[in-house]
Amino acid sequence: MKHLHITLVVLSISLFTYRFILTLMASKKLDSKWLKISPHVIDTFLIIVGISLAVKLHINPMEQLWLGEKIIALFAYIFTGYYTLKLARNRPMQILGYLGAMGWVMLMVRLAMTREVMFLG
Repeated sequence: MKHLHITLVVLSISLFTYRFILTLMASKKLDSKWLKISPHVIDTFLIIVGISLAVKLHINPMEQLWLGEKIIALFAYIFTGYYTLKLARNRPMQILGYLGAMGWVMLMVRLAMTREVMFLG
């Protein structure tokens, strides 16, 4: 299950990056039905597998602050990703949003690997 979770993470980030590049290019490919649906499907499975892992391993985010922090970082990533692809009005703001989203991803990866809180501790 852990490997599935990691695979879904890589797919999600790769698809977000691809959509970001298409956004910068103002490509009509962004209108593709598969590109509108697949991120939601992948991210839904990613969250389901993540919750399943936490339940299976009996990890409570209220007791294990690293997991709570990771969940907060996930919501920040979702917001910055949405901002980058939908709300940012110009290229510099899109790039800034993308870099911010990748910063949240790096925090989540760090938390998953070290299980050491950075902000909630």
